[in-house]
Amino acid sequence: MGNDVCVVIEHLRGQVSDISYVMLAAARGLAESSGGKVLAILLGHGAQDLAQDLLADEVLYADHPELTDFTPDAYEAVLVQLLGEKQPRAILLGHTSIGTDVAGTLSVRLKLPLVSSCRQITSDGKYVSQICGGKIMAEGELPVPASVVTMTPGGYKPEQGRGSARPEVTAIQPPPLTPMRTKLAKYIEPAGGDVDISKESLLIAVGRGIQNQDNISLAEELAKTLGGVVCGSRPVVDQAWLASSRLVGKSGKHVKPKIYLALGISGAPEHTEAISDSDVIIAVNTDPSAPIFDIARYGAEADILDVLPSLTEQIKQLRG
Repeated sequence: MGNDVCVVIEHLRGQVSDISYVMLAAARGLAESSGGKVLAILLGHGAQDLAQDLLADEVLYADHPELTDFTPDAYEAVLVQLLGEKQPRAILLGHTSIGTDVAGTLSVRLKLPLVSSCRQITSDGKYVSQICGGKIMAEGELPVPASVVTMTPGGYKPEQGRGSARPEVTAIQPPPLTPMRTKLAKYIEPAGGDVDISKESLLIAVGRGIQNQDNISLAEELAKTLGGVVCGSRPVVDQAWLASSRLVGKSGKHVKPKIYLALGISGAPEHTEAISDSDVIIAVNTDPSAPIFDIARYGAEADILDVLPSLTEQIKQLRG
């Protein structure tokens, strides 16, 4: 086995996903300590421009019409052949619907151990992994001589995986990719007319503590006063009190605002995983032992139905 670290780049609709930059940041230290290179693997069709800001020593690019959109069959065929030839020290994939779809197959076909839900990788080959839904952080050493690893966000900032200079791009010849068992039938865009909460700098997030749909208006009034946007946790969206496009969590959007105001949100791992890149988290909850307080910079043990009207009024007064 070699010393290089391979990162499988995820992209969607012409944009590289943040998890790809997170993985590149994680790969850098491991590659330097092993004496290898960071190799970014980019699969697509007419997608070579996506390589321009990848912080990698080299980008291995496979171009084929069957790689225009992700399908497990096409990705697995290319990756098994390429990684079998490269034999890297580690293979990094996102702990996402794409990464987890192919990680198990790569582990079996390449006969390599799989480390899942990895949050950090140290330069000496140790890892920190989220298990039991994120309730426990497990530490260990990456199996040698090689491992397949799925990465979660939170351990690195995406900016750490972005480069200022375009890396060397090497074209690779994919194996025959027709016929494939699966094809993308249709890409369904989210309903138009709503905001993209993943790009907002100030989020007012409501959870079960909001109690009923009528009280959502209290959060909306605060958001209007502050110039922010209302979003919510799974219980609120499941009740249809907010649109699914406003869901923050493992099955919704990962967000990274400057301020994340968590109101009546207990802080389940599925939720906190998606807000870990926020600059400042402020939590309000009646339960002093709520896990959300473990990651919040500021917190208040209070009823959000008391806090919301008072806070909105005070901000209005301050702004005249």
